[in-house]
Amino acid sequence: MTEFAGKVVWITGASSGIGEGLAYELARRGAVLVLSARRADLLEQVRERCDRADQHLVQPLDLTATDTLAAATAAVLERFGRVDILINNSGISQRGTVAETKLDVDRRIMEVNYIGTVAMTKAVLPSMLAQKRGQIVVISSLTGKIGTPLRSSYAASKHALQGFFDCLRAEVHDQGLHVSVISPGFVRTEITKNALTADGSTYDEIGDAQSKAMTAEQFARKCVDAIARREADVMIGGPEVWAARLEPFLPWLYRYLVRRVKST
Repeated sequence: MTEFAGKVVWITGASSGIGEGLAYELARRGAVLVLSARRADLLEQVRERCDRADQHLVQPLDLTATDTLAAATAAVLERFGRVDILINNSGISQRGTVAETKLDVDRRIMEVNYIGTVAMTKAVLPSMLAQKRGQIVVISSLTGKIGTPLRSSYAASKHALQGFFDCLRAEVHDQGLHVSVISPGFVRTEITKNALTADGSTYDEIGDAQSKAMTAEQFARKCVDAIARREADVMIGGPEVWAARLEPFLPWLYRYLVRRVKST
């Protein structure tokens, strides 16, 4: 499969989990990668494990440092001349009730998941508009469509991304750009382990659902297929996907089931 051959694909949150899985899958399909996250050492390890490792670029980024994104984008454009696909994947999850979660935690989650993703998109968007082609992908979550206990700020950030990218899709449709919102269900990564608790500390446990879910590699294959098809909005997961599909038709049953979600 070489449908991505020679395409420049920029992945944020590429040092582990879904982002790492996407890097390997896209490299296997011929893409030239820009790998971004905060830790350069982990990104280098991912790059070295990718097919054609010497073709890819490590570009460390902290999405909360939004004033650095323009320079990072300029460096990528100087190296490759363009970005064909931007995959916004960085994010942080949450485990804490609304009543107990400190406002600083709410703010941090929104800053990383929403503001950082918006800023990254705005940094890359002008070059795509100038070349009149490109695809912007956001890895959202099923919690961008439904809300479950202990994830209020995480769900809020993902709902915000859904609205933002729906608007962007409509705005750029006639300018040669495509926008894809990919909403994973449970994927076997350390996102739960790295989640923020009510006081801002790290949860440091693997969630039950994550431990039994599809692997990042399995998700990456399905996700990259959806990107290749330029799907506007797709949910990828197991039985949990049906919760989002159930809500519009049987809202009372949806609310009953959500109250009983095991949110660990």
